[in-house]
Amino acid sequence: MDMVQSLRRMSVRQIAQQVLSFLLILASALMIWKGLAVVTNSESPIVVVLSASMEPAFQRGDLLFLALDNEPIRAGDVVVFKVNGKDIPIVHRVLWLHDDDNTGKQYLLTKGDNNAVDDRGLYNPGQMWIHREDIVGKVQGFVPYVGMVTIALNDYPQLKYALVGLLGIFVLFSKDE
Repeated sequence: MDMVQSLRRMSVRQIAQQVLSFLLILASALMIWKGLAVVTNSESPIVVVLSASMEPAFQRGDLLFLALDNEPIRAGDVVVFKVNGKDIPIVHRVLWLHDDDNTGKQYLLTKGDNNAVDDRGLYNPGQMWIHREDIVGKVQGFVPYVGMVTIALNDYPQLKYALVGLLGIFVLFSKDE
């Protein structure tokens, strides 16, 4: 009840200032994300491990930092790649690669460290390899378990809406003095 009274006491200008502050925070986060994407040359510079397929190297919930430089990808590199038609990128290790000297194209076969077989079953039907253009980035570092928050927000959408609502209320009712 106190929050409603506080809102009623605010002028239109104060409410507008709070809303603009909230929008500024969102815009800043987007600019940081896009800046990281440019610096790392990766469309997604930070990803969360969603499964146990890369254990023991990476656990579910680990936050991975990616970059994609001009260096060739080598067997043993941990990469994040996308398969055409599938939304979620995959974090796996390059098992085999083949460089075609005529076309300059690199053919990559990947596998999760904790999986019994290679990833051909994850690729599109008839696809035996992925290519460099499928790679989102190579793993440069990680922070353990920080991504569990993201997993919780995706597994429980109500939690996501509650958190956004609470943040909005917090920004709206915080006072600049």
